[in-house]
Amino acid sequence: MKEQITGYIDHVVYRNEDNGYTVMIVKGKEQEEITCVGSFADITPGAGIKAEGEFITHSVYGRQFQVSAFQEVEPEDDMAIERYLGSGAIKGIGEAMAARIVRRFGSDTLRIMEEEPERLSEIKGISDKKARDIAQQIREKAEMRNAMMYLQKYGISQKLGARIFQKYGNGLYSILQENPYRLAEDITGVGFKTADEIAGRIGIQPDSDYRIRSGMLYVLLQASGEGHVYLPREELFRRSSALLDVAPAYMEKHLMDLAIDRKVVVRENEDETVVYPSQYYYLELNTARMLKDLSVRYPQDEERMKKKIAGIEKSTGLVLDEMQKKAVIESVQNGVFILTGGPGTGKTTTINAIIRFFEGEGAVMRLAAPTGRAAKRMTEATGYEAQTIHRMLELSGRPDNEEERQSIRFERNAENPLEADVIIIDEMSMVDIFLMHSLLLAVTAGTRLILVGDENQLPSVGPGNVLRDMIRSRAFCVVELRKIFRQAQESDIVVNAHLINEGSQILMDNKSRDFFLLKRNDPDIIIRVLIALIQEKLPPYVKAKPEEIQILTPMRKGPLGVERLNQVLQKYLNPPAPDKKEREAGERLFREGDKVMQIRNDYQMEWEVPGKYNIPVEKGFGIFNGDTGIIKEINSYADTVRVVFEDGRAADYTSKQLEDLELAYAITIHKSQGSEYPAVLLPILGGPKMLLNRNLLYTAVTRAKKCVTIVGSEESVRDMIRNEQQLKRYSSLTQRICELSTETKSEYSKEG
Repeated sequence: MKEQITGYIDHVVYRNEDNGYTVMIVKGKEQEEITCVGSFADITPGAGIKAEGEFITHSVYGRQFQVSAFQEVEPEDDMAIERYLGSGAIKGIGEAMAARIVRRFGSDTLRIMEEEPERLSEIKGISDKKARDIAQQIREKAEMRNAMMYLQKYGISQKLGARIFQKYGNGLYSILQENPYRLAEDITGVGFKTADEIAGRIGIQPDSDYRIRSGMLYVLLQASGEGHVYLPREELFRRSSALLDVAPAYMEKHLMDLAIDRKVVVRENEDETVVYPSQYYYLELNTARMLKDLSVRYPQDEERMKKKIAGIEKSTGLVLDEMQKKAVIESVQNGVFILTGGPGTGKTTTINAIIRFFEGEGAVMRLAAPTGRAAKRMTEATGYEAQTIHRMLELSGRPDNEEERQSIRFERNAENPLEADVIIIDEMSMVDIFLMHSLLLAVTAGTRLILVGDENQLPSVGPGNVLRDMIRSRAFCVVELRKIFRQAQESDIVVNAHLINEGSQILMDNKSRDFFLLKRNDPDIIIRVLIALIQEKLPPYVKAKPEEIQILTPMRKGPLGVERLNQVLQKYLNPPAPDKKEREAGERLFREGDKVMQIRNDYQMEWEVPGKYNIPVEKGFGIFNGDTGIIKEINSYADTVRVVFEDGRAADYTSKQLEDLELAYAITIHKSQGSEYPAVLLPILGGPKMLLNRNLLYTAVTRAKKCVTIVGSEESVRDMIRNEQQLKRYSSLTQRICELSTETKSEYSKEG
C-alpha cells in the first residue's frame, strides 16, 4: 500500500550519477531518520521533500522507504530556509553566509532571492555579480522543479523528466504540446511507444502527421533489430498500420514527406519498392564503394609462389590440397579475398599457410574476429595474437553527452587508419553492416583484406548479411573449401554437419562417440535429462567444467525456451545459499555464481582486466551482445553487480545496465554464433516451422568441439533437416556492389 512521508534531506549516503539511484537519509517532522531509496533526477541536501512509496525490509540494510514519486517543497520556517541554503544547494553560499541572509530577510528570503536578487548585495560578502549568479541558480532550480511537476502530470518519471529538461530546457512545454514524438528521435532510450503514451495523455490525435511519421520510422528501426536493412513498402505499411491502428492509405503521403526530409530512402529493388532508414542505405552504399576501391588485382609470379608454398609445407608440416594452395595464391593476388567452407574443410590450416606466406614477405599482419571467444580461438589456432574487431579499431571512451552514449566511435578510421599490409578477419558471417563499414573506413588502399567464414551459418545478429551478399555479388575472388579431411571424417559432428547442410538425413543410432540423440517427449523430463548431463555425465566425458557446457535452444518462449530453461536451471545448477548474495532486476533474479550473457552492445561500458592483488593491468570500453561470464560479486551497498567474462575482462553493472544482462545457462542458437563449446546440448521438441530449419540446426551442431547431444524428438530433428525455409532477411549490399561494377564497366566503355 502506498504511503507518504514529509521531511527534509539530511544527507546522501550513496548516489550513482549514471542512473540517479540514491540512498539518502530524510528527517521527518519529529526528527526521526528515514532511509529512502530510489531514482532521483536532482538531490539537494537540506531541501524539503514530500515522497510517495512503501516501506520495505532490505535483507542487509533493514527498513527502507522505496520512493516511487516525490516533489520538493518550500522550506516552511526560518530554520528550514537556513538549513536549505547552508547545505551547499546554492553554489557560493555556505552555512555562515546562509545564516547572515536569513537574519537579514527572515521568512521573505526565498521571495527576495527569486524576485529582487539585487538586494542580496546588502549582505556583507555578496557582490552584485555574486548576487546575479545566486539568482540565476535559484531560477534554474525553480524552472527544473516546475518542469518536473508539469511532466509528472503526464506520467513521466523523475529520471526521464530530468533528461527531457536537460535536452530542451523551458522549450519542453511547446515540444510536448506540438510534437512529443520528437522525444523518440532526440533522447536516447525513449522509444516510439513511450512517446506515444505521452502523446495520448497530452491529447495528440491518433491520425496526427507527427504520430504516423514517427510510427513508420519506429517500424523501420524495429526491423533493423530483426537484421533487416530495409523493408518492402507494402510490409512497412502493413506493420505501421498494425502499430498505429491507422489505415495503410494514410501512409503514402507521409512516406514521401519522410523521403523529402531525408529520413528515409525509397528505391526500386528487384521489381518492388523498398524503404531504407537513410543511415542504412548509405552504410551499404559506402561499404560497397570502399570494397570496390580495395578490390585490386596484384599479379604475382605463380611459380615463385608455388615454390614458396612448398617450402612452407616442408618447414611447418602443413599439408595443403590443391584448393588450399589456390586459396593462398589468390589471397596474395587480390586486395579483397574470401575464404569459405564448412567445418573440417581446412580453413584454419589454410589461414596458417596464408600467415606464413605473408610473414615470409615481411608483411605487417593484423588478425581479428567479431567476438572475444572467436578471437581467442583464432589466437590458439594460428599462434598469432588475434583481437576483437572492436579492440583492433580502438573503441573510444565515454562521450561527453547522453545522446552519444549508444553511438559507436573508433580511434582507427579514415583519418587514423590501421597500419597493416594484411588484415585477416575470421567468423565473417557474424559481421553486420555497421561493423563492416567501420572496419573498411580504417583500411587503406594497398592493404590485403582476407575474409574467412561459413556462409551457411546464421547471419549476423545486427542488420545486414555482409558475407553472403559479398559472395553472391561475384565481384570478389572466393575460394570455397569442400573436401572434409581424414581426421575430420572421424568426427560425427563434422560429418553430420555437412549432411545437415546438404539436406541429407543423419545417423542417430547412438553408436557414435560424439553425436547422440536421447529420445524424450515430455519437456519436464527433457529438462531433468539436461540437468543430469551437465551436473554428472558430460564434464568428465569431455573434460570440461559444467559451466563450459552450453544448452542451445531455437526459441525464447515455450516450455523449452530460453526464459523457462534459465529459471529452472538456475535453481538446480546454482541454488540459493547463505553465502551467495542476490539481486532482483525487473522480473529477473541474479545470484553470485550465475552464468550470464550481455544481450545488447554497450559501447561505453567500462571494463578492466584485474591483475595481481586485483590491480587492473588493462582498461577499456565496450561490452558486446553475446559476451558471457560469471557473476563474481553483488555489492548491495554500491548497488552494482560484478561480472567476469570469459576473456578475463571484469565489468561492474549498475541497476540500469542490468537491463542488458540475462541468465545464460541456456541461450538461443542465434546468440551462440562465433562461439565454440566443449559440449552442446540441444533440446528439440517441435515449434514454429520458420524457426526450426536446417540453417539453425547446422549452426547449433557446428558450435560443439567434442560432443553434441540432442534431447527430444527424432522426428523434429528430421523435420528441421528437411526444412530449407529461412526467415527472409532484407539486405541489398549485393545490389549496391553490382551497381558500382556496372558503373565501372560503363566508364571503361566510354574511355574506349
